[in-house]
Amino acid sequence: MMWNRFRTLSVSVLLLFLSSIVILSSINNLSANAEVITLTTETFSDKVQEKDTAWFVKFCVPWCKHCKNLGTLWEDLGKEMEGEDEVEIGEVDCATNKPVCSKVDIHSYPTFKLFYNGEEVTKYQGVRDIESLKTFVLEETEKAATKAQLDNDGEL
Repeated sequence: MMWNRFRTLSVSVLLLFLSSIVILSSINNLSANAEVITLTTETFSDKVQEKDTAWFVKFCVPWCKHCKNLGTLWEDLGKEMEGEDEVEIGEVDCATNKPVCSKVDIHSYPTFKLFYNGEEVTKYQGVRDIESLKTFVLEETEKAATKAQLDNDGEL
């Protein structure tokens, strides 16, 4: 009798544990497929050097009140830009990835920079709303792509 209760309890605990793993795995998959890609010291250079790809990157630190005041703006921009094949939205935590932030000359937070084919194109200093950011990144990406194409044509 006692053994059956123990076995029932063990099975219940095991099922609860497995359910938790499935839920956590689903959450991790969502963040891995998120529209905003977290860049680190290990991944930054390789990612921003992707050919024919623009990276619009937010550089922040967790303690910055201006970064916190952005709320979900960057994630919302990532969702808005999801269908744009040549544009990636990224973010770098400068508190844990200081070498990246030093390399690209980040001195204040938040800072937004656009990179194309590994080169810094420009820094965004405009209004912080979805439409302004989207317009900026699309226009600047088009200019950078045109310049890259002209440079390639000139090399032939």
